[in-house]
Order: sequence, then structure tokens, then C-alpha cells
Amino acid sequence: MSTVVSGNAPAYGARTALRASREAIYRAVWRWHFFAGLLCLPFLITLSATGSLYLFKDEINGSLFAYRTRVPVHETPPLGPDRLIFNAMQAVPDAGPVSYTDPATPETSALVTLAVRDHRILVYLDPYTGAVLDRVARDQEFMVVLRGLHSLAYLGAFANAVIEVVAGFAVILVLTGAYLWWPCGRDGGVISVRGTPRQRVWWRDLHAVTGLLAGGGLLVLALTGLPWSIWWGQQLRGWSNAAGLGQPAALWAHHPVSTVPLRDRLSDPGWTLEDAPVPRSTPAAASTQTLGIDRAAAILAERGMPRGYELALPVGDDGVYAASVYPRDVIRQRVIALDQYTGAKLLDVRFADLGPVGRAIQYGIGIHKGEHWGRANQFAMLAFCLATILLAVTAGTMWWKRRPAGGLGVPPWPRDRRVVATVTMLVAGLGALFPLTGLAILGMLGLDLAAQHLRRRVRA
Repeated sequence: MSTVVSGNAPAYGARTALRASREAIYRAVWRWHFFAGLLCLPFLITLSATGSLYLFKDEINGSLFAYRTRVPVHETPPLGPDRLIFNAMQAVPDAGPVSYTDPATPETSALVTLAVRDHRILVYLDPYTGAVLDRVARDQEFMVVLRGLHSLAYLGAFANAVIEVVAGFAVILVLTGAYLWWPCGRDGGVISVRGTPRQRVWWRDLHAVTGLLAGGGLLVLALTGLPWSIWWGQQLRGWSNAAGLGQPAALWAHHPVSTVPLRDRLSDPGWTLEDAPVPRSTPAAASTQTLGIDRAAAILAERGMPRGYELALPVGDDGVYAASVYPRDVIRQRVIALDQYTGAKLLDVRFADLGPVGRAIQYGIGIHKGEHWGRANQFAMLAFCLATILLAVTAGTMWWKRRPAGGLGVPPWPRDRRVVATVTMLVAGLGALFPLTGLAILGMLGLDLAAQHLRRRVRA
């Protein structure tokens, strides 16, 4: 009796082992993709919806709120800031002036910010006639509310930390999604959609194709949004400043500075300069009067400050006139501070003065907000936001269609523990780039191990 051994058996065995290994890796990656999506998608829907509206901030203000933001152009020159501030204070008699925002165009209204104790009130005025167009509490202004919803600021510092965790998991979502999308010999679900909406495969393919088109945009939105985060963003700012790659520290070297950061005086001093100290004026003799806001505005014009700037009034004897402007043309961004008595320049930071990290972050923030390259940037970011919402909807529908009755439908781990450990280590490595995300990953691992241990005890 003889035994026939096929020469193809080793090759067949190798192919089977390779296929089993790929299947194990796929299942491990799928499980992490599921967990990342489970955590991220509710937040990504909120961020995308609010971000889609904020992209068109100027357009919304110029249409829905045109009654207070747009004015007819007059042949007579506009009134000075001092007169406009006086008129605003007549509309809110118990308030004190905080800042004046210069009209960005001849058709734009002027804006005066007043303070009543800890509350801020925005007063919109016609710069030609001085007429009050509207007044509204700052925390009730539509775009302020929208921005607060986008950043989850209403839920406090913990919510800001959640945003950082979500941004890190969004990166993991994109990378694991790219692996799951990779064709590996498949035709459907790569660039085409199979089946009909009644079938799970249709939703799966739509999810995959949308992810292919929107994944890069989601990655850009996540990375350019991270500088605002509570830990990662602060660490990046601190590191870049210490290394001389952010704030131009030399500009403060020969002037006395306060302990007050610019963000406490200006509503938008820019990411790079938020923590920069406000310079101090040299207190003059008691008989010397302050410069006056009209003269301060004139000095800013002489120095070439772009229109649309915000000018904060001095606070205290050593306060300064501080101004910032952030037009869509990023290279025209600028911050200036003037001595309140002499008008001398204490600070003048242009975009070119920032370090390379500071400039890169400012560029990234502009792209995130749709402020570069005209409508192309706006509509590209809008497309990515809408695609992110579609990804969330298709993911939820897929899960709903495949979940078992009475179960969560979590993709099972593969049996090969080496694959589980390897993929988990890679995901944890990505989490290490974003420490709050890394802590969340460790927490998820702990919960997963506890759940597996509990299931084994129940079965026993």
C-alpha cells in the first residue's frame, strides 16, 4: 500500500495560514474600530453639525442678522470710536466700556462691548449715524452660542477633555478604517456600493466608500482642532514657546509686562498669543490724561492695522490699548499694544514674527474654520462635516442590522492572542501620541477584560 503526497500541500497550508492570520488581524482591527466609533460618533455628529454652520459665520451674520451687522454706506465719514462708545453707553446706562470693534468694511456695523459686573453686552451701531441697531448679551449671541456648543464649553473643562479624547480616537478611526477598507481582492465596497438600502451590505459599502472620500478630511479636522484642547493643546503651546517656535518672546524683552494674559483682554488674540502677557503702560503724573480711544484708533491706522480689529480699552493705571485682528488673509494677522498715555508701541506682532510652529498652527486653524482659498476651503470643510455625519448614520445602521437580539453586537476578538496583543499595542501606541486618548484606551481595556472575566465566571 502506498501513500501519495501532493506537492501542493505545503503551499496550500501556507495560504490557509496566511488567510487565517489576515482574518484574525481584520477582526482585531474591526473590534478597535467599533470601540472608537462607539465613543466618537455621537460627539462627531455634534461637532460636524455645529461646525458646518460656523464655517459660514460671516454669511449667516450678513443674512439672518443683517439688521444689526449691515449698514448703508454714507457719503459722510464715519463717527469716531469715542462717540460710538458714548452712544452705546446711553443704550445701557449701567454698563462700562470694554472694547470697540472697528467695521471691517464700509457696509459693516461697529460693535461696542460693555460690561455689567461679570456680564458682557454687545451693542451694534451704525458707524455713520451712531444709531444703536441692536444689543444682546454676549453669551446669547448666536455665533457665541454655536461656538460654545461646538467646543462643549457649556459642560466645563471635563467636556473639553472629552473633545481631546474624541480627536485622538478620530485618528484611530481613520487609520483602522483605512485598513478595513483595503480591497484585498474585493471589488464591492471599495469604490462602488452593492445591494439595496434594505440590505446591510449596502450600508456597509456606503460607509466604506464615504470613509475613503472623507477620511483624509476627518483626519485634518481632528488634528487642526487639537490645538484648542485642554491638555494636548496647552502642552504644544508651552513646548513651542519654550523652544522659541511659537511666541516671539524677544518682543517682550524690553517692556514691563503684567500677569494678565492677552486672552483676558481680547476676544481672539490668536492661538499662539493667548497666554502671552499684556504689556504695561508707564503710569504718568496725575495731571497727565490718557491718550483717548480716538487717538489710539488713529495710531493703529497710521501703523497699517487692517480694518475689522478689536481694540480693548486700558484697565487700571498701567493698562494698555490692546488691538488684534484676524482677517481671512492669514499673513495680515496682527496684535498691537499702545501705551495709554503716550501712544508708544509696546507690542507689535505680525504673522511673520511668529515661530514656525505658531505659524503652522494658525494656518491649520484657518483651514479648520474654512478661511483660506475662498469658497473652496469652506465647501471642502462642509463636505467633510456632512460626510462625517453620513459615516455616523451608516455605522449606526450597520450595527442595528447586525446586532443580535438582546446583545450589543461587539465584534469578537480573534482566537489568536498574539494578533490581539499586537494590534492592541499598535492602537495603544497611537494613543500615546494623545495622552488623554491613551488613558481612555487603558480604561476600555480594563473594562473589556473585566467583562470577559465576568462572562467566564457566569459560564462556569
